Amino acid sequence: MQSTFRSLFYSFSRRPLSYTKCKLLPMSVEKKMNNRKIIGTHDGTFHCDEILACAMLKLLPQYADATVKRTRNPTILDTCDIVVDVGGVFDPSAHRYDHHQRTFQESFSSLKPEFPWVTRLSSAGLVYVHFGQEIVSQLLGIPIESELVQETYKRVYEGFIEEIDAIDNGISTHDGPARYKITTNLSSRIGNLNPKWNEMETDEDVSSKFNQGMELAKAEFLDKINYFSKCWWPARELVVNAIEDRFSVDESGQIIELKNGGCPWKEHFFQLEKKMGLDVSDKQILYCIFPDTSGSWRIQAVPLSSHSFDLRKALPDQWRGLRDKELDKMCGIDGCVFIHASGFIGGHSTREGALEMGRKALAFAN
Repeated sequence: MQSTFRSLFYSFSRRPLSYTKCKLLPMSVEKKMNNRKIIGTHDGTFHCDEILACAMLKLLPQYADATVKRTRNPTILDTCDIVVDVGGVFDPSAHRYDHHQRTFQESFSSLKPEFPWVTRLSSAGLVYVHFGQEIVSQLLGIPIESELVQETYKRVYEGFIEEIDAIDNGISTHDGPARYKITTNLSSRIGNLNPKWNEMETDEDVSSKFNQGMELAKAEFLDKINYFSKCWWPARELVVNAIEDRFSVDESGQIIELKNGGCPWKEHFFQLEKKMGLDVSDKQILYCIFPDTSGSWRIQAVPLSSHSFDLRKALPDQWRGLRDKELDKMCGIDGCVFIHASGFIGGHSTREGALEMGRKALAFAN
């Protein structure tokens, strides 16, 4: 099994992900191109969701050479092979994927009940729900039913597409007033490509900006596919081994060791912990030690969930914010490097020292 995965992984890592830039052409020209499919979307101000929807569709063989027609004319939209984000219709059998109609309330979970996400979908989410598995399979060059495709499909929605769905539908990440604004996300950057109120731009200029937005969305989408399939997924086996070997690290079973360094472990950890029935244990895993890129070692407190800043048990308050000799004295362990002021992570020059910090931290009361 491992050799098969390595072969697939090596093959994928050596093969560049391809993408064909779209061309926005006059309808008269498009009709002459009888072999080319047409993706329809709205004209005017463009947004991240329909730009990403078009970019994802063009990663499929059947739409790779498609032209994009931007219009709100229903007669013209009826001639398109697929329509996204315009037209007031959601009907996969007719290749219509709009979400603006009053009756539309679909989420990933409502369309595929085996998945948990309940955020209202935009055109990006609609295209991803219906075509995402096929797209991921094409990019990785392995069957849709493979575990790698299915896990990548889920993680890309949760870690990328859902954000775009929520922003397009005006769904906030928080209750109450925001503490600060986020203006550098993909939706904002694509929105900023639209002509400013005091700029005079031709239709050709806007079409060029639309294509620029597609390139930007495509690049980030492919980056997420690469990350989850080539970095995140291979870390799973390392986390499995760390959990299974935890009693050989420390007899408490509450400290795990990632021998290959600080890989993306948290999501795997919480999934595996639940799968193994360890999430209800009286002795939960509280700390993780691993080597860093400088050759020193880190000790990290396990959070309450993969995306939480709250911790099961932070490193002791007396240690926080201290460094070097001052920390050595407080810990009673030589070779300490630092403890973060929040107590979520610390460093030691050796594995044994990091492990001893974990053991001493376990002995402190919460």
